[in-house]
Amino acid sequence: MNVETKDHSGLADIFNQNELRVNWHDETLWFIRSKRDKAAHGLPEWELLRETASQIKHNVLSNLDVYLEQFESNAKANGITVHWAANAKEHNEIVHSILKKHNINRMMKSKSMLTEECHLNDYLKKNGVEVIDTDLGERIVQLADEPPSHIVLPCIHKKKEEIGDLFHIHLGTAAGEADPQVLTEAARQHLRETFVTRRLSLTGVNFAVAETGEFVVCTNEGNADMASHLADVHIACMGIEKLIPQRKHLSVFLRLLTRSATGQPITTYSSHFKKPRPGQEMHIVLVDNGRTVQLGREDFRNSLKCIRCGACMNTCPVYRRSGGHSYHNAIAGPIGSILAPNLDMKEYADLPFASTLCGSCSNVCPVKIDIHDQLYKWRQVLVKEGHVSPVKAMGMRAMALTFSMPKFFSFAGKAGRTVMKYFPSVVNNKLNPWYKEREMPAPPKQSFREWYAKERGVK
Repeated sequence: MNVETKDHSGLADIFNQNELRVNWHDETLWFIRSKRDKAAHGLPEWELLRETASQIKHNVLSNLDVYLEQFESNAKANGITVHWAANAKEHNEIVHSILKKHNINRMMKSKSMLTEECHLNDYLKKNGVEVIDTDLGERIVQLADEPPSHIVLPCIHKKKEEIGDLFHIHLGTAAGEADPQVLTEAARQHLRETFVTRRLSLTGVNFAVAETGEFVVCTNEGNADMASHLADVHIACMGIEKLIPQRKHLSVFLRLLTRSATGQPITTYSSHFKKPRPGQEMHIVLVDNGRTVQLGREDFRNSLKCIRCGACMNTCPVYRRSGGHSYHNAIAGPIGSILAPNLDMKEYADLPFASTLCGSCSNVCPVKIDIHDQLYKWRQVLVKEGHVSPVKAMGMRAMALTFSMPKFFSFAGKAGRTVMKYFPSVVNNKLNPWYKEREMPAPPKQSFREWYAKERGVK
């Protein structure tokens, strides 16, 4: 990846250099979206589940302080040590302090998008700690020295032949080996040694129950379970929005989560952690890192309902054809594009514009986040705050002026059609960003306004 290219458009151009990969990526994710549709349509109560989940999360966000204190009290009563982190720096320092307390410099980690958000792996590596990701997809991108490109399918951008090359270099498999069964067995043998020898395991958290002080981790591979049950120390890291009020509410979210993510009825493992086993330490780190700021933004607080299913990515026409790394953020796709500007408007100002605003993301969201509306609202905020290019800002002002003057709008339309008809090179050139990616349409013979006037006899 060209690290100097830091905006979505430039990074998408890099991904689009391999047309075969783009087509395969697009088709694969749409296949997963189709599985989601079949799973959803198989439940007559699907829309009721979505509305119920959305309302439960609304209640949590409206009473977050109360539920956090309730969760902390119950978790402590269960024997869990609770830590609070205001930002990524504090989160990383807390994890590192637990490692130093036990004189541990080798640890295993299950999938956790929060730790990706906080850049924990890089932080620990700089401090002499070896981290092995035990989720297969996460391990693959770790060996490739890349971040995940998808929150559920971390290496969806890689083909089996590329994974075979990585395993040949790092795990000693035969050169050219691309049989998924062989590669999976190689990964299993490689990770088994990690499970047996590492004393500390770190996991993410899918849901935390305020009523009981427990947390739930959902996986398909069982790596989080094996690591946490074998380790002397278990650290769970969660964003403060992952709370639900009562255990009975899990039935709603567990039915929605995996159907939305992969089309499965439920994850293979939905593991509840309530208290450490005898002789084990269990820690949970509650992380803010901009979440309370987002909570205070009325137009954007609903984004905190996200349960990280990835459905919005699988359906998004832009994500499917630009790749997850084009979003230069831990969480890609439509949901990442409304979460990232909250952390840094300037750095992520390009992301809300990486959307067609088609609304498909909102339609598939299991907790009914108004994603495309928030993308549009972020655009307005970013323009007002001066975080768009002068060229784009000038163009938007010109369009606003044109739309505000009906006669000028009509003249501009006629002029544009004339130019496209008789002087197409003025539009069909490399200076036009639209032309670089698509064929320009044939100019219409008349505008809609002209057609309407003719049909209705309006002068």
